Amino acid sequence: MYKDLARRRIVVTGGASGIGLATAQRFIDEGSRVVVLDIDRKALDAVSRENWGIERAIQADVSDPAQVSRAFQEIDGLFGGIDVLIANAGISIRKDFVEISDEQWARVLRTNLDGVFFCAREAVRRMKTGGSGVVLMTASTNGTEGHPFYADYNASKAGVILLAKTMALELAPVIRVNAVCPGYVLTSMQKAEYTPEMLDAVNRRIPMKRHAEPAEVAALFAFLASSEAAYITGAAICIDGGETAGLS
Repeated sequence: MYKDLARRRIVVTGGASGIGLATAQRFIDEGSRVVVLDIDRKALDAVSRENWGIERAIQADVSDPAQVSRAFQEIDGLFGGIDVLIANAGISIRKDFVEISDEQWARVLRTNLDGVFFCAREAVRRMKTGGSGVVLMTASTNGTEGHPFYADYNASKAGVILLAKTMALELAPVIRVNAVCPGYVLTSMQKAEYTPEMLDAVNRRIPMKRHAEPAEVAALFAFLASSEAAYITGAAICIDGGETAGLS
């Protein structure tokens, strides 16, 4: 546990499921004040019913700058500022390169890269006024290595990594910015795209012989948001069970 995270004002995008929900839960356990943004109304309603301690669940499409702006204005009314942004919202669609439509390419890049930019821009404006802050982005090992059937997703996550590095240079020492690069994580999105046989084949290739649990990625976010990581900025940190350790 990180004592300095108590009462910190946290915003998690894509926070109604998967890594985002696990991250929101982890920060609540740390005593933080948490708002989640998500496009999925049904998932947001489920989160609100469970009442895990999330202060507000806001429906917003991160690919739409107007919706992002409105969401952060609502957060202003609740928090009066923001200490940590977890820019996590993202989508992936498994498709052969030549079958990716213009619409799919635009949708994936708009959500995964533009959405991170829109949310980070709103958060950083507030953090600069407050004099401190941490921006953490969900990238992927797909942004550091080639993976077939995910050309649009891979391109978007590579963009997130370079966005984080560039922001870190511009915003230091007031605001820290890092990208977290998960490998295979056992989320509902992963289960929807992979058959059990495909999941087993992946596990055999990973040195740790399993997918990560969302809570394990959430633990890394909590560390990077805490004062224990005060000297870490501009990094792209893999959490992949050793998957990319042998790749050059």
